[in-house]
Amino acid sequence: MQLFNEALDLLKQLIAIPSLSKEEDKTADLIQSFFENKGISTQRKGNNIWVKNLHFDDSKPTILLNSHHDTVKPNVGYTKDPFSPEVEDGKLYGLGSNDAGASLVSLMACFLNFYNEPNLKYNLILAATAEEEISGKNGVESILEELGDIDFAIVGEPTLLDLAIAEKGLMVLDCVTTGKSGHAARNEGENAIYKAMKDLEWFRTYTFDEVSKTLGPVRMSVTMINAGQQHNVVPDECKFVVDVRSTDCYSNTQILEIIRAHVKSKVEPRSTRLNPSSIPMDHPIVQAGIALGRRTYGSPTMSDQALMPYPSLKLGVGDSARSHTADEFVFIHEIEEGIEFYIQLLKQVL
Repeated sequence: MQLFNEALDLLKQLIAIPSLSKEEDKTADLIQSFFENKGISTQRKGNNIWVKNLHFDDSKPTILLNSHHDTVKPNVGYTKDPFSPEVEDGKLYGLGSNDAGASLVSLMACFLNFYNEPNLKYNLILAATAEEEISGKNGVESILEELGDIDFAIVGEPTLLDLAIAEKGLMVLDCVTTGKSGHAARNEGENAIYKAMKDLEWFRTYTFDEVSKTLGPVRMSVTMINAGQQHNVVPDECKFVVDVRSTDCYSNTQILEIIRAHVKSKVEPRSTRLNPSSIPMDHPIVQAGIALGRRTYGSPTMSDQALMPYPSLKLGVGDSARSHTADEFVFIHEIEEGIEFYIQLLKQVL
């Protein structure tokens, strides 16, 4: 009960402090103080805070418990103060309550539960990180080396406490097709739009050989197109953007190689760092969750898993459908259940 009460109180304090991505310094201060007031040594880089269990042993494998304390901007439809932690009808309202404050404080409570245990099979690191909502480079990615070797991670995001064993990645492509300008009336030049049409059709119809059991096929969607300066000039350039949602069957770089082998347009990714992620069904932490009655699924939404180079399980308090919505909330009982579930889950492997 003490862990739950402390977690609920901390979540209310976090909600009351604006913590938009890149502006999380005040919530980082709060989280750091929370641990230091308990005599737990913290490490900090930027707005990322992490702590290790008391009997951390370099000879043991390590589990990372991670969630984020940044938020998106408040939805324009809010009818309540997004920074006022109101409790009403068993719900705690406020920006970041569901995504992902409830998961963060529940993981922190779980970490405290095991902090003093002397004979754990794994080390534990709890990392409260920044810039998750924008996949920023000053978030979890910036501290991966400092965290050291990690065996696997539990990433706290709202999943209704079900087990997201795979997650889609993202790659945005800027594509350019080049032609030759000329006067439209004289049918001169080489129309870049017509050249691009072949590639556009390829993106629309191509299917990748491998289909993920949990995430389905790789999805590619042309989402923007721009060409031409005036009606009587044949365009010499056509630019278009492709949104690619990758699966655990391919890395982003592998998908990029396949695309470049099939289209004539120049293709440049804005980034290849947001890779798909997964954890095997037979992994001990997944089997522990199944034994506790939870279902497994593939998640279409991204998290900091995309930046982690080791197996990770997305699992947390609340419902993803509430994320980024007006009057965001989490049920109070979900936090209590989340803390207990995290503890019972880790007991299976620790």
